[in-house]
Amino acid sequence: MANTVQIGTNPIAWSNDDMRELGGATPLDVCLSEAVEAGYQGIELGHKFPRDAAALTPILKKHGIELISGWYSSELLSRSVDEEIIALEPHLSLLTAMGCNVVVWAETSGCVHGAKDTPLSDRPVMREEDWPVFTARLSEIAAHVKRRGLTLAYHHHMGTVIETEAEVDRLMAETSADVGLLLDTGHLTFAGGDPLAVAKRHASRIAHVHCKDVRLSVLSAVKGANMSFLSGVVDGVFTVPGDGDVDFVPVLKVVAEAGYSGWLVVEAEQDPEKANPLEYARLGYASLAAYAREAGFKV
Repeated sequence: MANTVQIGTNPIAWSNDDMRELGGATPLDVCLSEAVEAGYQGIELGHKFPRDAAALTPILKKHGIELISGWYSSELLSRSVDEEIIALEPHLSLLTAMGCNVVVWAETSGCVHGAKDTPLSDRPVMREEDWPVFTARLSEIAAHVKRRGLTLAYHHHMGTVIETEAEVDRLMAETSADVGLLLDTGHLTFAGGDPLAVAKRHASRIAHVHCKDVRLSVLSAVKGANMSFLSGVVDGVFTVPGDGDVDFVPVLKVVAEAGYSGWLVVEAEQDPEKANPLEYARLGYASLAAYAREAGFKV
């Protein structure tokens, strides 16, 4: 029997979190109404969302859309487990109150993905001696998150210490099974990795899926010019499923065969002045729903 998935989105197509002038004037109500109009059942947090469940619940209820999860920036390379748990608590409490199942987690110590003028070649690389410290702390945090009824879904991300396929492999090898993997097709492709190979190796650990497409011609130009991450975004390196060069069906087939039944999230940041958010949201939903069904999911 096919596993059922829901298709969600992220508000970053309407209002960018790292470069807030992109879609800065777009009201949250527009984002939510257009997401629903495009067909999405859920949405992740963005910077325009209230971070209080009592305030957020009626807003989402009015639009008939669920909260899926939200990004958390950790600093475990410089903070103790206890310090990180204290910093995490407001976010964890919100996700718990909203009925979410996963926490989108990324280590952002020294990260450069939000720096417009810093090339990706200047991104932080974890020192050998920091790996065992980091992975031990992350495993402890993941156990804490699990006790709260959620799963920590680690988001490998351009411009951070966990970016490459090899770094994802090492992270999975050196952390406990409590640490889930957020598989992001766009970020792995951008990093020169193979989403299908990663999905095959770590299928049992995949706790969340971000589906973004990549325009390989733009990616080549971005890498050739040693651009910053945000410059690449503005130039259109990312797009929604169905508009780029990522082959989604084989990846989703591996995820489906592993028994995944969570959310598939269209998260593809672009400049909304160049890429109309509603138009691309519709294309992303239609394409991803078709890919998911072809891969064996019930949508």
